[in-house]
Amino acid sequence: MAGRDDGNRHTEVTGGADPTWAQELLEHLRPARSGVRRIAGWLSTTLDATVSLLDASGTPLAGAPMPLDQDLVADLVCGRLASAACEGDGRHLRLVRVELPGPGTAGVLAVSRTAPFDRRAADILTHTATVLELLLRAQQTAATGDRLARATSDLRLAILQLLMVEDIVAARRVAAGLWPGLLDTETACVYVVESAPGERDRLAEDCLAATHDEALVVRCPAMDGHVIVVVPDDAVGAALRALCHRHSRVFLGGSARQNLARTATAYGQAVSALAVAHFRPDKTAVYAERTHPERLMDPEVLHSWTTRLLRPLDTLPHHTRAELLATTRLGLEFTAVSAAKVLGVSRNTVRARMDRVETLLGTDFSDLRVRATVHLALNTQVGIAEDRTAGTAAPARLGELLTGPALRTWAQDLLSRLDTDGRDLRGTLRAWIAAGGNSERAAQLLGVHAQTVREHVRSAEPVLERQLLASGSDLYEVVLAHLATRELDHPDLHGDHQPVPESGHPDSSVHR
Repeated sequence: MAGRDDGNRHTEVTGGADPTWAQELLEHLRPARSGVRRIAGWLSTTLDATVSLLDASGTPLAGAPMPLDQDLVADLVCGRLASAACEGDGRHLRLVRVELPGPGTAGVLAVSRTAPFDRRAADILTHTATVLELLLRAQQTAATGDRLARATSDLRLAILQLLMVEDIVAARRVAAGLWPGLLDTETACVYVVESAPGERDRLAEDCLAATHDEALVVRCPAMDGHVIVVVPDDAVGAALRALCHRHSRVFLGGSARQNLARTATAYGQAVSALAVAHFRPDKTAVYAERTHPERLMDPEVLHSWTTRLLRPLDTLPHHTRAELLATTRLGLEFTAVSAAKVLGVSRNTVRARMDRVETLLGTDFSDLRVRATVHLALNTQVGIAEDRTAGTAAPARLGELLTGPALRTWAQDLLSRLDTDGRDLRGTLRAWIAAGGNSERAAQLLGVHAQTVREHVRSAEPVLERQLLASGSDLYEVVLAHLATRELDHPDLHGDHQPVPESGHPDSSVHR
């Protein structure tokens, strides 16, 4: 047996030697071909030998296990020897110390063959050990980078989820460590960038590069092809639009500027705009600042009605109330499954929280009229929290809220667009809403086929310029229009009952 303890590995290729093996070995450093097991297999074939790469504990990392002198292996691992050679039983064995990733960590590359080790075989073994060290070090660096990238991505998602449930203080605290000043703002825009799901990771990297850490870039947990970008400074929006122009299959939808506490609302606006972007030549769209029904309502009456409707939740601890309100707001805007993915909870948790709100409010969320009015209250509640000077008007009821002339005019103008179609889109839509958005039940009410109902509702979407088949703000605005024109009865809501006068007849000026 012979050993070498100087630690100086011979790496010079013998002059005039066949260079083919060196070229093959270098090919194994290419990313597409790299791999410890692949190199061990190549070494075994090239030297017609049994090859084994062991870690410090003697566990094989690659190759085939073989019996080795454990004391000799220990000498190599601890650095007393750099290499060793021995022969016996018709076999020639060479062992080389290999530096493994991690401080002071080493392993052993063992090669056993029937033929003696000539200069060529020794050079191949020595060079292969060097390549293995480089590859293992590169793999550790790549793995560390991947772990860091995943941790950073998870942190971005956690910040977004905190914004979605209106925990702005916690979101700022988490963001401050890695992105100081990112959320030092009261308002922001939300963009949703869409690509094919298989291209989403590259799209996220492009968004990060385009925004220069001046925006919160998150891979959407609910939609595989979406990247969500929260932009405090809308100047970054121009960079995202430029990104869409450079890529043929990338679309962009943006929200109006919203308070950070309304991030969930802004996200819904961005998704709505994204649907429009698919029909635009430039593949981008920003949520249209059209006339929304709540802007046509008396602010004091709206705030008073909202406070009255949500009063049963006031008995809950603050954090519980905020959690229920935020989850319900998102659950009404999207499906329970999508809301759960965005919030990072299970869909059963979303449904349980919404069920609790239903019970406290004494409502039924299967009724689209209820969903629309509660959605209005929840979005108004955010505004009340922001407006510290909001008045304390006398308690109001839904009938008082929906009787304003401006709101009625808006509702009539909106729904009258449907009258230009030869089909009774208006009647179908009214029956479909009354049936809770269920086409089969609406078809039974109308005496038509369910497919006819779906086609009518789908045809009403471009006329009204609103998405109806997807639950959300667009649909709820159309429902409120039907309530304002009294084409649908007002829902029975908690605290919205009109007291009966002494004469025994209900007051006809307020509708239930």
